[in-house]
Amino acid sequence: MSADLELKNSDGRPALVAVEPELSAGSWPVFASNVSAGFPSPADDYIESRIDLNEHLIQHKEATFFLRVQGDSMTGMGILNDDLLVVDRSLPVETGNIVIAAIDGEFTVKQLLIRQGTRILKAAHPAYRDIVIDPEGDLEIWGVVRWAIHKLWP
Repeated sequence: MSADLELKNSDGRPALVAVEPELSAGSWPVFASNVSAGFPSPADDYIESRIDLNEHLIQHKEATFFLRVQGDSMTGMGILNDDLLVVDRSLPVETGNIVIAAIDGEFTVKQLLIRQGTRILKAAHPAYRDIVIDPEGDLEIWGVVRWAIHKLWP
């Protein structure tokens, strides 16, 4: 498992820097019944199995890293400020993916759209404009976002 990574400035340019050691291994109980998001339903009193969050969240161990979100440009996709993103560098990048991109040395999380050969990084918030990448512009995709983890209560 890769170390947790955050965006840090180094000499005025962003860089990915390890900030935490590996997540601890372990498994957590998974109850056999689903939770109702509509009307309440009776709960079963037994555990169906256990879930290892590493196995659940990480498909490609050596190609996976984590980033903490700073900002609100992706709230329309359910990605909130301070969320922890699980990013996989080994997945093929396709139009519609949420990606971590480096544009001229600056990192961002956006939805990648490819329309008639034009690459567009689309925000999911009306206050932010699309970033249209010049065909000769410097764009590097660092990985595809697989999961966004956020707290529901402080």
